[in-house]
Amino acid sequence: MRRVIDHDLITLVVRLVVGVTFIIASYYKIVEPASFARSIWYYHMVPGVLINLMSLFLPWLELVCGICLVLGVCYRGAVTLVNLMVLVFLVALSTAIARGINIDCGCFKAAQVSSESAWEALWFDLGLIVLTLQLLFSRSRRWMLTRT
Repeated sequence: MRRVIDHDLITLVVRLVVGVTFIIASYYKIVEPASFARSIWYYHMVPGVLINLMSLFLPWLELVCGICLVLGVCYRGAVTLVNLMVLVFLVALSTAIARGINIDCGCFKAAQVSSESAWEALWFDLGLIVLTLQLLFSRSRRWMLTRT
């Protein structure tokens, strides 16, 4: 099992998939922060005074972490933050589903139109956490700009 986790090519592909996913996810949130703030509000988990701050900060964090994963720069920090973000996304989606809130996750599009159910987003995030955990436990450092 350790050979699979540490495999250089697998780690590279996972880095690229997760990094590009976070870069794409950050795009609309950066371009339309008001729509993203509305998506955050729909979860009813964040105090109202923090919603705007969160809608401005989180997309840039996603973008920076995605770029760091793709390039292999500040790798351990980026992997740790990405794992924490995915864990928070999982908790938020799970609690929304448990409370019966039919919500658009706010992951890749504006809040107005939902083509994806919360369950589909939850399954996507469960797959994403598997990939991010592989990055967390992998010792591969090949094809990175820095070795840390």
